[in-house]
Amino acid sequence: MVDEIKSYEEAGKIVSKVRADASKMIQNGLSILDLVEFVESEILKAGAGIAFPCNVSINEITAHYTSPAGDTNKMVTGDLVKLDLGAEVNGYIADSAVTIMVPGDNLEELFDEDTLELNQRIIDASAAGLEAAISTVRAGVKVCEVGRAVEEAISEYGLNPIRNLTGHSLEHWNLHAGISVPNYDNNDPTILEEGQAVAIEPFATNGEGIVNDCPGETYIFSFLQSKPFRMKNTQRMLSYIEKNYRYLPFSGRWLTENFNQHRVNSGLKQLGDSMAIYPYAALKERTGAWVSQKEHTMIVESDGCHITTL
Repeated sequence: MVDEIKSYEEAGKIVSKVRADASKMIQNGLSILDLVEFVESEILKAGAGIAFPCNVSINEITAHYTSPAGDTNKMVTGDLVKLDLGAEVNGYIADSAVTIMVPGDNLEELFDEDTLELNQRIIDASAAGLEAAISTVRAGVKVCEVGRAVEEAISEYGLNPIRNLTGHSLEHWNLHAGISVPNYDNNDPTILEEGQAVAIEPFATNGEGIVNDCPGETYIFSFLQSKPFRMKNTQRMLSYIEKNYRYLPFSGRWLTENFNQHRVNSGLKQLGDSMAIYPYAALKERTGAWVSQKEHTMIVESDGCHITTL
């Protein structure tokens, strides 16, 4: 029998190392595609599976951006880069994120002092929110209490949490296992139980704190159900997705290794329209304000929690 806790811990160690190595790469002119491909290849080299496509969401783009095939987008000095990655070992998942301001010798030339201070405060606020959450987590605590701790910590920076994004419980082969951990007190009385794995991910912003879909920017998908299709290529693509990505999210970019890129795009649209797969649009802060994120995975204990992704 697989040791569940050891698998969670091994996945966490891999994510922690890859996160640290990838963070050092972030610099002016780095392509997003190079960063996500590095992260995903390093997870595989370490002997783990990819729990979801590496997300690199920049500035007001808050979550769910991963490079499509041929992506030419690059990060520039001063950007707030949210790096969100996950690995699985024996189906047990580690999920972690960090926000980094792209360094550069000309930062002070590009941004005034007040803007630089604000952007650093946004980064610090999500980190403080995560620390507050971690200090609150233990068996018997309501998830709304964790959310209240996050919101209070972020508010001390004069900022807002993202209210319509949450942390989540993790189970075997299940990235979002049913329990949501809010970033504010939403009065949810759900109790955390000893032994549960949860990923807590505060987002902080000087904006309104609500995210909306980015129209036309959908690069991450999940398998929902098998269905018959008249188009042979679409049917073949769905069969491939079901075989290889039945349980965890996948990137359209990954399919281009086995399918023509144009057919991938049209096939994914057909599959999404028919609800054979679920499309995750990239998310953007509604007012266009910049956003930070910090995330760790932890196992709930009777008197606290054990963080697997430090």
